This record gives sequence, structure tokens and C-alpha cells, in this order.
Amino acid sequence: MSRINLPPKEIYNPPALEKKNFEHIILWMLYNNEECEWSNFTQKPLELRLSTLSKYLSLLKGKGFAENISRGHYKITSEGRKRYLELSQAKEKKRTLSYPLAIIKRRRNYDHWILWMVYNNNFCKWADFLAEPLSINQSSLSKNINLLLDKGFIEKEEKKYRITRSGKIEYSRILQEYDLDKQSILEEESKRIEEITVKTIKFFNKYNIENKDIQFRLLNNMLKLDYTRVEAMLTNEEDFDKILLFISINHPSQYPNYISVEEFSNTYGIKESKVDYYIDEIIENQIFPIKFFKIIVEPDMHYYFQEDERLEIMLRAITEDHITKFTYLNKLFSRSFDISSTINDILEDICQILFSIGLKEPLHIFLPEYINYLAYKIEAKVEFKETYDKLEGIIWQDMIDIFQSRSIEELQDDYKEEIKKLDIKIESNPENLDLYYSKIRILIYYNQFDDVLTLLNEMLVIFPESELDIKMKKASVLRRMQEVKAGLDIINELIEKNPQNNDLINYKAYWLQYLDKKEESLNIIQDLVEKAPDNAMYHDTYGEILMYFEQYEEGSQKFLKAIELDSKEWYIHQTYIKLGICYKELKNFDLALENLKKGKELTENSSIDDETKQKWITIADLFLLEIEQLEE
Repeated sequence: MSRINLPPKEIYNPPALEKKNFEHIILWMLYNNEECEWSNFTQKPLELRLSTLSKYLSLLKGKGFAENISRGHYKITSEGRKRYLELSQAKEKKRTLSYPLAIIKRRRNYDHWILWMVYNNNFCKWADFLAEPLSINQSSLSKNINLLLDKGFIEKEEKKYRITRSGKIEYSRILQEYDLDKQSILEEESKRIEEITVKTIKFFNKYNIENKDIQFRLLNNMLKLDYTRVEAMLTNEEDFDKILLFISINHPSQYPNYISVEEFSNTYGIKESKVDYYIDEIIENQIFPIKFFKIIVEPDMHYYFQEDERLEIMLRAITEDHITKFTYLNKLFSRSFDISSTINDILEDICQILFSIGLKEPLHIFLPEYINYLAYKIEAKVEFKETYDKLEGIIWQDMIDIFQSRSIEELQDDYKEEIKKLDIKIESNPENLDLYYSKIRILIYYNQFDDVLTLLNEMLVIFPESELDIKMKKASVLRRMQEVKAGLDIINELIEKNPQNNDLINYKAYWLQYLDKKEESLNIIQDLVEKAPDNAMYHDTYGEILMYFEQYEEGSQKFLKAIELDSKEWYIHQTYIKLGICYKELKNFDLALENLKKGKELTENSSIDDETKQKWITIADLFLLEIEQLEE
């Protein structure tokens, strides 16, 4: 192999306050040589550690910047060349930084200094805080940087620190702590946008952009999408501004107005291919740390909006509200999550206040993808600090599972297809009760409760001998529909006809609990336990009712009695979990953990249906997480 070209010393051995940029070192070598061997990086003068070299070569290959041409031999790709030029230009460009006011520096609140720096500069590097005039020592810098990262006030990407939306709010708040008059505060917050605003006004005038909403969105995009990130590839900054203008014009609020790439190209003097390429880079490949969403209106109209803008914040709030509400109700009433129904409800809300009704069909296609995005975003949180946050994580994990398992269209098709199949079977074998129950299970799964009630009424005529079972199913469906009183009326009617049926008395105690009739519920279950003291299920019911009314000590004794009487019953996994919850409320965390873990293990090994199994595992996990937090 020919002689290897080596980078300047300042690249592989930077000044003391600067960290080595291993990505730049490796790309320099690959860019300035036809190919490089592994040993070229590990030998003098570079002397990269094996673990460091392996890590960064893997990253570069994963991003498409480098490739293996043979074992131990590497070559740069065309994308890698672009990335190298971008890094080199950033290295060569002399950065001029703004520093905190004297009144802020007077107090040694390093977190305030750091926030001021990242707010008033596009980004900051570690060395910027160590160098004069700040001269923050390493330990204090590390502590405060990590604190701000944990709070979500700053973010780190490619060794650069930038302020977040939450950080900007915090920055505005801390300015109030200093003896600054309102005008000074306004000036401080205006510095960063002053230059870009002047430039933008010229752009508005040049291209006759008069729509105030488009002006605002364009200015917002210019502030958030830093041109320097694409400067190495897109040398004309005005072309970049035009591309941002295209995104700003084609916003959902402008529907049905739309400008095509061809029309935009002719109007604003920019190649169609350039617009297409950079729209794809910004929207699909996310070359900026800003997420954009796309609503596709057939045949080829695309509308764009940005994460954390007003429209997306409101859409997120409405979507999360519906998802959380239905998840709570579904878990409370033991029913499956009907994602199709939820999406329709979300559509009804957002097409009244956020989007034009003409976008309803495109939004119906967009929403599953958006919900999935929210689910992964929440699931990716490092930790859930509060109980509600943990429950939020479980709720949205359910969403991930739903979308991974099947699409909305598949759910709808499954439902219709299964019902058709069963109707054919019922028609050919109308005396088969099991077929009716199969149809009921599918209807309940998709929350078609009115259809269930109609079918149950038909079954009472066809199968009068199964009246008790059919009417109990009807009472259960009414409870799921939150018509608890109507369900209790059915149970009372059945008790009059079957006064010796203790299970009906047990059910009545539950229904009175659902109606918050504490004394009546407890009196009935107390009488039943005295009447049948060896029935473990009735003791379990007694414990659950006591737990519901927050009598945890008494409830735990009833659960223990149920386990003592029969630890092999099909429901005993639930008893252990409920006993664990009682101990948790009594602050006996050792026994709480022991019983919750036992209940979860029994649940995982039980033969109950998957839906019920997942429900009880979720409940156990929630309380295990809460105890873990309390112990910390």
C-alpha cells in the first residue's frame, strides 16, 4: 500500500480544553487516502484505542459514511465525503460567542450561565464553558450539565449542547430572578432573533409574502432549522429559505390551498429536484433535531406541521386525552381497547377545532401512525418519576403492542369477517349455544355493546333454559356500558327466581360496590360468608370490597383467609396481587413485594385468557414500580 496521508496535529491532538473528535479523525483519514487499514489508526501518531476505533467505525458504517472493502480495510462513501466537508468547515470557521451579562455572572449559578449560553448561541461545546471568561471547573460543569440534561432544559447531539423548548421557558423564568427591567429582559430574549428577523423581512418583501400565518411559520422555521447544518451541501442560503417557505405554505391550516413543487419551482426560481431532495431530508430523514409530520392528501398534496407547534400541541393533548380515558375505562370495566372507535372519536374532536373537515379521510390514515409515534416517544423516557407517569408508560406500551400486532384496517376487516363466518355457522346450526357465545365475545372485543344486548335478548327466546347465564352476561354488558343500576335490577330479578343461589348474592355485593353503596355491599357479603364460611371465593370478594372502600387491614385478613381455604382456585393469582396492594397501602413493603411477585408469577403461569392475564400483570407491575420508587 502507498504512503498514508496523516491529518494535521491539531486534529488528532487538539488543545487541552478541546476533546478529540474521533469521527473527524477517521473521516479525515478515509477522505485523504484511497483506503485505510485498521493498523493505520492504531499506530503512531493517531494511536486510537481498539474499543474507540471499533465503536466509531461501526457508527460511521451504520450511518453510511464508511464501508468495508475487505477484511480490515476501509473506504469513505459519497455520503461520508459530505459529512467530512461539513465537519471540516465547522472546524475551520471561527465561532464568536455571546456571554452572560455581568449581573448574571455575579451570582455563581452555573446552571443559569449554561442556559444563558445555549439560549443566546446556536449551540455550545464543552470547551466553551471551561474557557475564559466563564472558566467553570470540570466537576461543577459536569454536575450542572447533567442536571440540565435530566430536567430536559438542554439536549446533547454530536457533542453540541442546545436549548430545548422547556429550556427556553426556564430561561425566561430565571431572568425574572435578576434585577433587570422589563425592557432589558425583552432585549435579552430578542438578541438571538434580531438578525434573522431583519433578513426574513427582506425575504418577505422580495417574494411578496403577505400572509401573516405563513410569515410566522417561516420565521419560526428559520429560527429552529439552522442553515449551517446544510451549508456544506447547499451553498445558497436563499435556496434554503425557499425550501422552508415551501414547508411553511403547505401547512394543514391552509387547506384546501396548496402549491405543488412544480408551481413553487416556477414561481420562486428553484429547481424541482432541489426542493424534492431537501424536503425529503428535512421531513423523512430528519437532518435537523425537529420532527415534522406529513398529512398526505391524494393524489400528491402533502401538508406539513412541526412537533411542538401550537397545532401539534393541541393535537397531542386531544389524542392523549382520548387514549388515557379509554384505557382507564377499559381496564376498569375489563374490556378490550377498541382503537378504531378511539380514532373515530379523536377525528370528531380535531375536525371541529383543529383541521378542516376536508382532511378527515387523510387524518384517518395519519392518526394510527401519529399515535404510534406518541407511544414510542413516551416509552422511550429514561424513567417514570411519578406513579401517573409509570401508568402512562404502561398505557402507551399497550398502544405499541396494538400497532405492532395489526393495523386499524386489519382490525376492522377481522371483525367483519369473523362476524360473517359466525352468522353463516349460526344459520346452519341455530341450536348451538356456543356459537352465539363466540359471536358475543367478538362483539364485546370491538365494544359493539348494543349489538350484544340485541343478541342476548334473541338468545333468551331461543334458549330459555339458559336464562340465568344469559341474563348475567346481559348485566355484565350493562356494567361495561356504565349502566350499573340496570345490571343490578337484572341480578335482583334473578335472585327472586333463584333465592338459594349464593353466587348471585356474591354478584349483588359486587354491583352494590360499583354503585358505592358501602354498607349494603358489606352487609350482604358478611351474611354470605357467615352462611358459607368454607367458600374461598366469597372471602376473596369480601376482601376486594373492603379494599375498594380503603379498609386495607380488614381486606388483607379476608384475602389471607381465601388463600388458606383454597390456594389452588383459578382466581387465586388475583388474590395475591390484591393482598400485595393492601400491604403496600399499609406501608408493609416487604410483604407487598412478596405477594405482588407471587401473584404476578401465578398469573404468568395460569391458563386464563391473554387479555385477563395482561391486565393483572399490568396491575402488579404498576404497584411494584410504585413500591420501588417509595423505597428509593
